[in-house]
Amino acid sequence: MILENIKYGRIRHLTLLDPEKNGPDNTEKVIDFIDRAGSDAIMVGGSTGTGTKSVDELVVAIKGLTKKPVILFPSSPEAFSPRADGIFYLSLLNSNDLKYVMGYQVQSSRLLKSTRMEVISVAYLVFEPGMTVGKVGGARLIKRDDVSTALDYATAAELIGFQAIYLEAGSGAPQSIDPKVVKAVCEDMTIPVIVGGGIRDPITARKMLDSGAAAVVTGTIAESDPEILGRIVSAIKS
Repeated sequence: MILENIKYGRIRHLTLLDPEKNGPDNTEKVIDFIDRAGSDAIMVGGSTGTGTKSVDELVVAIKGLTKKPVILFPSSPEAFSPRADGIFYLSLLNSNDLKYVMGYQVQSSRLLKSTRMEVISVAYLVFEPGMTVGKVGGARLIKRDDVSTALDYATAAELIGFQAIYLEAGSGAPQSIDPKVVKAVCEDMTIPVIVGGGIRDPITARKMLDSGAAAVVTGTIAESDPEILGRIVSAIKS
């Protein structure tokens, strides 16, 4: 259902909340911002400090405040809550560390198969500057305007059988991935492309949608500038 909603434009904007920065104490305020802005779904995850307890507590708090789907965005098998609606089953394809390519996936596979949540296989590609996720994930960063390398990885992901592709500049990145890269990948893919990192204003967000992205992800703006979040969501849905 989540994947279908992304494919067919019913989920166009996702807000990423980091359990390390968001606990039960401030969740009500942040969810109110997200609801008023009109974001379509909430992702829970971060590059560091995301153990089972903190992830589960945040998921439970969110589920008590909104009916929006909650999707896990895990950095490791410990970043898990059975109460989420779905999970992006990530494989960081341009990592030098095999645990991020397939190791963590193998470790968590039987648990995920036993749950009722929607499991969506996602090829995760990290671009410059990469920020924390690039460092923690040991990524061989793709240049933000490198169309050829992006297409090589995206095509491999599609042929392997991933259900979606996530192009990531890194949380807090000063600049997004070049829209021409997004456009080239989207035009060549038959699976949905999600874009995140460095998307801080309505114009950039709209460029990603106009370039063919199925959905756009923003993170820290939900906590720091809810007015801008609302304008970004409005631009995406206009």
